[in-house]
Amino acid sequence: MAARLLAALDDVPWQRLESALGRPASERLRQALRDLVLRGRAATEEDCYPLHDCLSRSTGRAAPAATAMLPCLVALAGDPYADARISLVQLLANCKAAAEADPDPVDAGWHEAWLLQRPRIQALLDDPVPAVRREALPLAEGIDVLLQRWHAEQDPAVRLPLLIALGTAAAGCAQGDPVGRVRAVLGGALQTEGPVMRVAAVHALATFDPGAALRELDLLVEVLSDPGVRPQFEAAWYIPDVEHAFTREDVVSWTGHLFQGAPQAALAFVVRLIGAARRTGDAALCRAALDEAWRLLVDRASAAPVLVPLAGALLADPDHGVRYRAAHLLAVLGSPAAGYAEELAALLHDPGQDELLEGTVGDHARWALARIGDERALPGLVEHLYAPYRGQWSRSYVVDDPRLPEVDDVLVPLRAHADALLPAIRKALREDGVGGSLTCCFLRVLRTWGPDAAPALPEVVALLDDTRYSLYAVNTLVAMGEAARSAEPAVRGCTVLDSPANHHKVAWAAWRLGGDRDAALGLIGEAVQTGEGLLGPV
Repeated sequence: MAARLLAALDDVPWQRLESALGRPASERLRQALRDLVLRGRAATEEDCYPLHDCLSRSTGRAAPAATAMLPCLVALAGDPYADARISLVQLLANCKAAAEADPDPVDAGWHEAWLLQRPRIQALLDDPVPAVRREALPLAEGIDVLLQRWHAEQDPAVRLPLLIALGTAAAGCAQGDPVGRVRAVLGGALQTEGPVMRVAAVHALATFDPGAALRELDLLVEVLSDPGVRPQFEAAWYIPDVEHAFTREDVVSWTGHLFQGAPQAALAFVVRLIGAARRTGDAALCRAALDEAWRLLVDRASAAPVLVPLAGALLADPDHGVRYRAAHLLAVLGSPAAGYAEELAALLHDPGQDELLEGTVGDHARWALARIGDERALPGLVEHLYAPYRGQWSRSYVVDDPRLPEVDDVLVPLRAHADALLPAIRKALREDGVGGSLTCCFLRVLRTWGPDAAPALPEVVALLDDTRYSLYAVNTLVAMGEAARSAEPAVRGCTVLDSPANHHKVAWAAWRLGGDRDAALGLIGEAVQTGEGLLGPV
């Protein structure tokens, strides 16, 4: 077979073909296919990477080079001695999806080439290797083919994604009879299959029957909260084009999305999972349920009265990750969490962390106390907020996961405690003002505090000669009002980038601090008349 494939590759007019990225099909792609043929069983997933130039879903195209390469790819994908065949099947599925997404940019010869290879492509659904059958599911042509595979398939790691594929196919089908047959199969799975497969059946039903998750809430909670079932998820819950199995905790998150549009059911799902986790000591489930509780709270503040006592009770949990999430949840809630101030104060020095999440239990407990307005949060607060930035420009975090708050989000509401916090802020400004990442942040805090920030006048004035911060400093001094009048000469002579608007801003600020009103109005009036360098918001 290798000799035949190599000969076919040599006959392809590579130089005249366009790749999926719009570049001439390169010698590198031709060489990649030759390498796959020649390496045989020694070929790896990495050897398939160059082919993504022609068979990439992200391009949304099936280009001439893809058409030319298709026979070779299909032959290699069906070769039982090719170790890279799973990656090749994934490439075929991606190419099919690209061609179906938008017919306009599809090469004119693509559909004919696909039809010629259709029998060999569909044969992948019946391949002896379960992983190949699973990755070939997106290649199935219609509900009837999937139903046929369902009745023949015995491997749980293929049967489960088959159920999901049936639900997806039914959701995109306008004909009642095929959808009814899918519904019957899924209904049977709910009655006769094992616990993990029954959860998958609910997911499949929910793709075209949004009420399925509501009807099967008891089943979902029962299975997901059973510690004995947990290992079965990783044995069976695979999805095509995803290398690893989904864990039980992954499925909890996925299941939470089934209740979108049904907030009361979503809340009940979370509360019941947390209750079950506490009874069985299932920390992993509790962490996953708390993540869902946090997401629910972000979307619907009305969930707070139910979630506050749950999170408060979990502050004493032995698991670091549970305490972390509970403290974070109470911090997000703010004043409604005031009833747990004592418990939060007891955690101020808790070093517990959760993998891949930012900060410690103590950090989030301190933030929660600050949001409540409890003075026990104040000692060391600025230093703790500053610590992640010390010596670097920023901290990294994932936007949609629990994380530490922005510095100004914590400090701005604490104006009533300015006297206690200003010494640390002034110290940080002296350290940070030479180019640190929090200088502008601290200036925004001081500006919001207005006259209460007046003790920081020397540190703010010191920034007037730095064009990076001078306008921020000017705004802060104006906000301080009468207490900053002594800074008027320094403001008038501050260093700004040479722009008419900047000079007008300085003149306006000097006037606000007791300077020459007529000079400021003259500059601004001239700008209004000429339309040049108009003053922006101040």
